[in-house]
Amino acid sequence: MPISDRIGGFIKPGYFPLKIPDAPTIGTASTSEAIGSNAISIAFTVPSNVGGGAITSYEAVATDTVTAATFTETGSSSPIVVTGLTTGQSYTVTVSATNAYGSSVLSAASNSATAAIFTGQLFAWGDNSPYGQLGLGDTTDRSSPVQVGALTTWALIAVGGGYGSVPSSFATKHDGTLWAVGRNVWGQLGQGDTTNRSSPVQIGALTNWGKITNGNGRYGLSVKTDGTLWAWGQNANGCLGLGNTTDYSSPVQVGALTNWLDVSAMYAATIGLKTDGTMWSWGKNVAGQLGLGNTTYYSSPVQVGALTTWSAISAGGWWAMALKTDGTVWCWGANAHGQLGQGDTTQYSSPVQVGALTTWSKVCGGDTGYGTTGSASGIKTDGTLWMWGSNTAGVLGLGNTTNYSSPKQVGALTDWSVTSVGKSQCQAIKTDGTLWAWGDNGAGALGIGNTTDKNSPVQVGAATTWVAIAPGNMGAHRWAIRN
Repeated sequence: MPISDRIGGFIKPGYFPLKIPDAPTIGTASTSEAIGSNAISIAFTVPSNVGGGAITSYEAVATDTVTAATFTETGSSSPIVVTGLTTGQSYTVTVSATNAYGSSVLSAASNSATAAIFTGQLFAWGDNSPYGQLGLGDTTDRSSPVQVGALTTWALIAVGGGYGSVPSSFATKHDGTLWAVGRNVWGQLGQGDTTNRSSPVQIGALTNWGKITNGNGRYGLSVKTDGTLWAWGQNANGCLGLGNTTDYSSPVQVGALTNWLDVSAMYAATIGLKTDGTMWSWGKNVAGQLGLGNTTYYSSPVQVGALTTWSAISAGGWWAMALKTDGTVWCWGANAHGQLGQGDTTQYSSPVQVGALTTWSKVCGGDTGYGTTGSASGIKTDGTLWMWGSNTAGVLGLGNTTNYSSPKQVGALTDWSVTSVGKSQCQAIKTDGTLWAWGDNGAGALGIGNTTDKNSPVQVGAATTWVAIAPGNMGAHRWAIRN
């Protein structure tokens, strides 16, 4: 429709006295089991000025806050449910109104809501001693996936553990509740105490928890659905972002802002992403892992550069990586094994681009040793999987144990969907819902029923309904969700 047709007061021949309606007033975007999996419901109010004629339809457009991909649905009244969204991605929604004359301009954007699968069985395997971090009520290691309880309402997961044997696991349910299990020496289970748990326990009573991250089993952070950021557990070097180094055994809000989108924890350092595309960091900075061009520690969030084009983040040990909206991937921090993808082992304290490609879609970083080492993975838009960095136990999946300081393709397949790099092991999900693993198999961390290392991808069982795998962050225990 010509722009002039959307201007109030313009009289289109043959339609007098109709005019285009005003935009609807946007309401709340929400998800729930009643709405369905990978769907968002948007509420709105009918425009006060309908243009002199009845509204014939409304159009809702859900926009991915990271990739800007859009999904459209029409309806005759509020609310409208937009379907077919991508699991784990956040969306804002706009609505327009149409009468016989034409369509209104778009409404303001709604709040951000995250698409989810509303069936979710939680499975665990690997190292479970001595704190019961698998959540199975005991401390026995498992070399194959075992379901955690009987519930089918798990949504998001994050596990961690490494230096000093401090493993813990976090998860959210589809009802927005937050749960934790494992060691609790610094209050990282968020219970207001330091008692270990071998079965999941709820953190508080709130039902608006969203994205979660696990800082090497020592601390946790979460972005709530209202865009606020919360932190708890060990606060070494100010990694909680609270302006101090005090440990907290219950969640505490980080500042007062409501525009946080995602967060990812390293070893005593954290990076965060806001809805405006800016990136922030705080905590330990011994290797320049905060990306601020120095090695100064910060106990409150500091912006990384001035760009507003960051779209995804992933932390390693003393290093991190991120995607931009243009499909480029960037790394910074420690680089002992070439995990920054620069073709060298030079440490960088500001983000540096990995190659020149603009076809990266997902990234994940893992720590394979004490801070300075690590392995990186990336999936391109063509579904190919690439890895680089430390190759201890064959974690790069290339059929050998040679370190690589530039990305190398894992096989020739084009159906990779999700990756997760842990303590010298990697797990990945394909588009057909199968789960694959390779690398260090100590304590059965690969989930393939034994403890033999694998330097190429091996399928975990025969299930084809895997939808999520938790980032390992040094942990030799794993959680995954299956429909």
